[in-house]
Amino acid sequence: MHKFIFATLFSLCSTICFTQNVSGVITDTSDDPIIGAYVISGESHSHSNNQGRFQLMDISIGDTLMVSYLGYKNEEKIISNTDLEKGVVFVLEEESFDLEQVSISNSIKTVNVVATIDLQVNPVNSSQEILRRVPGLMIGQHAGGGKAEQIFLRGFDIDHGTDINMTVDGIPVNMVSHAHGQGYSDLHFLIPETIGNIDFGKGPYYTDQGNFNTAGYVEFKTKDKLENSVVGTEFGQFNSFRTFGLFNLLEKEEHQNAYLAAEYVMTDGPVESPQNFNRVNLMAKYNLEIDGGDRLSLLFSRFQSKWDASGQIPQRLVDQGVISRFGFVDNTEGGFTDRTNFLIDHTKIIDNNRFVKTKAYYSKYGFELFSNFTFFLEDPINGDQIRQKENRNVYGVNTTLFHSLNVGSTAVELNYGIGLRYDDINDNELSHTLNRKTTLDQISFGDVDETNLNAFINSEFDFGKWLINAGLRLDWFQFNYANNLSALYDNQSVDQALISPKFNVIYNPGPRWQLYFKSGVGFHSNDSRVVIAQEGTQILPKAYGTDLGIVIKPAPRLLLDVALWHLFLEQEFVYVGDAGIVEPSGKTNRSGIDFSMRYQLGSYVFVNADLTYTYARSLEGAEGENYIPLAVDLMSSGGLVFKHPKGFSAGLNYRYIKDRAANEDFSITAKGYVITDFNMAYQFKHLNFGIKVENLFDVDWNEAQFATTSRLKNEALPVEELHFTPGVPFFFKGSMTYKF
Repeated sequence: MHKFIFATLFSLCSTICFTQNVSGVITDTSDDPIIGAYVISGESHSHSNNQGRFQLMDISIGDTLMVSYLGYKNEEKIISNTDLEKGVVFVLEEESFDLEQVSISNSIKTVNVVATIDLQVNPVNSSQEILRRVPGLMIGQHAGGGKAEQIFLRGFDIDHGTDINMTVDGIPVNMVSHAHGQGYSDLHFLIPETIGNIDFGKGPYYTDQGNFNTAGYVEFKTKDKLENSVVGTEFGQFNSFRTFGLFNLLEKEEHQNAYLAAEYVMTDGPVESPQNFNRVNLMAKYNLEIDGGDRLSLLFSRFQSKWDASGQIPQRLVDQGVISRFGFVDNTEGGFTDRTNFLIDHTKIIDNNRFVKTKAYYSKYGFELFSNFTFFLEDPINGDQIRQKENRNVYGVNTTLFHSLNVGSTAVELNYGIGLRYDDINDNELSHTLNRKTTLDQISFGDVDETNLNAFINSEFDFGKWLINAGLRLDWFQFNYANNLSALYDNQSVDQALISPKFNVIYNPGPRWQLYFKSGVGFHSNDSRVVIAQEGTQILPKAYGTDLGIVIKPAPRLLLDVALWHLFLEQEFVYVGDAGIVEPSGKTNRSGIDFSMRYQLGSYVFVNADLTYTYARSLEGAEGENYIPLAVDLMSSGGLVFKHPKGFSAGLNYRYIKDRAANEDFSITAKGYVITDFNMAYQFKHLNFGIKVENLFDVDWNEAQFATTSRLKNEALPVEELHFTPGVPFFFKGSMTYKF
């Protein structure tokens, strides 16, 4: 009997005494950390963090660890005593893309794998496609190709970025108190071929995301290194031409690398009055790995673009046959913009459980835009052309401490962050002009200084099957506006602070499915000029959001994500075209359902689909007069892609937007559309030949459209109706790239 008791006690002691936590790091063959790799042993599972590090609970000697990550071979390792003492290192090798490798981890950003899938299957090769790689997000171009895109997400017409936070390698894209509109986000300085990863999230649930994170956020991360140098060129209809190059500069260096990227684009567009559009992009990136695992990255980019535009045309002239869909009323619209970015990104490893990531950036930005929304409504002699112009310097720094620890059998991740952004905006101007040369009247002209200090703490408690994420964010803003049109010195200042709590719960019993509940408060700041004019009221309107969803793999090569969501905003924004300003409006509610599907049919065929339905209404209008102008209630995108490892690929993609209200009572309709694009390419050794057709079926569609009151020169009375920018007709392009 005593032998049985001894054996039982020994077995229990072995389980208790020899069950430990194991830590490790996951890298690729170039020693770069792999973020978000799935690690599993029995019922214990985890994922790698921003440094490729992970911790797994309740591991014994002899247990098997398995690591998987999309696009890499799965790796297994039997745990030894040395592994428990010193940690485990996994080096993953690349292999053919297979959705079966996708594992659903206990992370609030699990759905990011969808963007990874899309980049692998159907890479981005034009600036128009960059944002379309975010599931459930669609875009439209306003005019001329040089303005920032109009963005649609979760029932929002976000205009140029008011309700979505966008960054590139930590550099903010959104421009506060911008001459053309609050949150203006021109992403054209990002060269498509340099994109390495897309991190996104819908809703205001993420503690490290601040201003404009209401409908969601998108972080674009550029590649740290190049596998090959590549040059390419593209020719298409409408005098379209693009050429680019990415050049590996330190190919044989072991602990450092650098590359240079360049792009030139030109086109006249499909419109009758040529756009004369051209854009030049330059980017250089340098990475250094320091002893001990520290990393330093330096980035420089320079962007310049100019264009002419035909503007938004009134529907009545097209209906009357006075002009075609590609005609114009005023073809003196257009603009110029440039941006220069500098970034220092440093990672300091303190120990196996702690590291600090610091990013400091500077952007110099210029913008000048000529528009005419209302033609001769205000000035029947000279017309209503306006100029919006500014020169800006943006300074910023963000530091975050990442800390992993164990509290009993619970793995805990703590992040502490602090940041500063300062916008120095000079000569922010709105003027009434003639022929882009003569200033008839300065409507507003001044200097803006806007400061945002922020701090946050974010915590994740991993209980195995359950993950609890709670965070708190503090933002403080100071708005200064100096009115240069005032006869006397007129400099006004307002400041306000805001606390944004977040709370998310994940239930993840294994690699096949995850339930999640997300909740949080976000915000978007108001334009400094609006804030000052309203004497500091409604400075930082809040957004309250909740999500309830499931991510599931019902079959090895099928991934589904379904979410029910709700978002309440304390305040919307309305862009007033004739005045060229942003006005705050009232409270709104949006509720909806998101659906995403990624499916691999066999080895070479991939199917994807995203669909969003939204019920969006203003809370301050009477029933039937409470539509939110241009809010999209139903939109979808998807496609079918064939990709063979021997070099042939082809894709057929669609995007759909339903008819929607262009004004509050739905008396004017913004027309919906279905557009289909086709692409095909063949890789032969180092050469790649491709063709692409946009709008394969040559559909007439309106890309940007607004309910606008305008008056033509021969009209006695103004007319309110739909004004639009025509979408691209059938557009054929051919391309060739060479890797070396």
